[in-house]
Amino acid sequence: MTFDIGELLAQRGGERYELQTRHLNHQLPRMLHTIGFDKTYVRAEGAHFFDEEGNDYLDMLAGFGVMGVGRHHPVVRKALHDVLDAGLADLTRFDCQPLPGLLAERLLSYTPHLDRVFFSNSGTEAVETALKFARYVTGRPRVLYCDHAFHGLTTGSLSVNGESSFRDGFAPLLPDTAVPLGDLDALERELRRGGVAALIVEPIQGKGVLEAPPGYLRAAQELLHKYKALLIADEVQTGLGRTGDFFAYQHEDGVEPDLVCVAKALSGGYVPVGATLGKDWIFKKVYSSMDRVLVHSASFAGNAMAMAAGLATLSVMEDEEIVANALHVGGLLHGRLAALVDKYELLHEVRGRGLMIGIEFGRPRSLKLRSRWTMLQAARKGLFAQMVVVPLLQRHRILTQVSGDHLEVIKLIPPLVVTEADADRFVDAFTQVMDDAHEGGLIWDFGKTLVKQAVANR
Repeated sequence: MTFDIGELLAQRGGERYELQTRHLNHQLPRMLHTIGFDKTYVRAEGAHFFDEEGNDYLDMLAGFGVMGVGRHHPVVRKALHDVLDAGLADLTRFDCQPLPGLLAERLLSYTPHLDRVFFSNSGTEAVETALKFARYVTGRPRVLYCDHAFHGLTTGSLSVNGESSFRDGFAPLLPDTAVPLGDLDALERELRRGGVAALIVEPIQGKGVLEAPPGYLRAAQELLHKYKALLIADEVQTGLGRTGDFFAYQHEDGVEPDLVCVAKALSGGYVPVGATLGKDWIFKKVYSSMDRVLVHSASFAGNAMAMAAGLATLSVMEDEEIVANALHVGGLLHGRLAALVDKYELLHEVRGRGLMIGIEFGRPRSLKLRSRWTMLQAARKGLFAQMVVVPLLQRHRILTQVSGDHLEVIKLIPPLVVTEADADRFVDAFTQVMDDAHEGGLIWDFGKTLVKQAVANR
């Protein structure tokens, strides 16, 4: 008997939502059915999905930032096929294969002040590595993080998560303290208290798309080093060109983090891979003797498929000038959206860099719109943003996301290969949805449904 994945999907693919309900997270199908996101996508390419009828959907979510070079890039596909065909002696655990060294060398070329890399399987593992290394080399237990931060959901990274809804019920966590993003006085107060190993920070926070104020990262770095603590830059979502720089911290001169965490887009959208880049002295202190050679390791770290995907992804980024495209198209998209703020009273602010853009809604001025806004806010904050996300998908076939629970912010993090035409398509669709909202159209009927659902879930 032969195994045929195509035949299996042909036979059972239509059961996708039932299988999820029975065997996986049963709340996911319920949520998708409620907001009308229960589509059946059968194919994807670049920045687009296609359903069973062949309809084209624009992807402005990129798998939460994973699909940096788009879906099914031929160069990444070929690299993976080549690795499989090569039949390499992978994961022997007692040799040194070339691909991990080659990918580390390539990654480090983008950040010359760092020297070594530890490979893992995800962003949260990359963060866990940085937390462990920082605590070990400093001999201190406390890690500082910023309000509203998101660094992952495993126990260590959860300890530096700024959203209480993720943390509730999972205590005790690691010793940690939150400080406001951009507040240097608060940072120094905590450093004076002592016991601080590091500050971990996203140069642009994924939740809400909040950017560190100009000069903050460099000043924070100086404070941390003054108190013999480390700066950890979480570039899991912002790295690899997302913000128009290869790493987002490079937007600010003089910032040289001690540890940098990457993942998501490094995978090429195929094989999970995380990486923690760090200074030589940190790695040499962690791996201080042959007795400690496996003191921090991962079973699948550095596997050939993941390394090939990473190498191919970086090659595509260079050959196709992906970072420049993110800066160019992101600038056009940001500019056109920002020009709408004065047109729509429900639109409060457009912010971000490159192809990481936050669209924030706020309380309108007119009495009619204000009463409707107040009704939604009383039921649950964040419902208006969801009201915009749904018609973008259902009427315009554009996939987006609300940028965090209880936030009136839509986050745009499309594949970095989106075109000017894709940006125009999004702005035109967004304009139609906002016109409908300000004219009291069907968008508000869906809002009533969301209110009922929110009340029922209390």
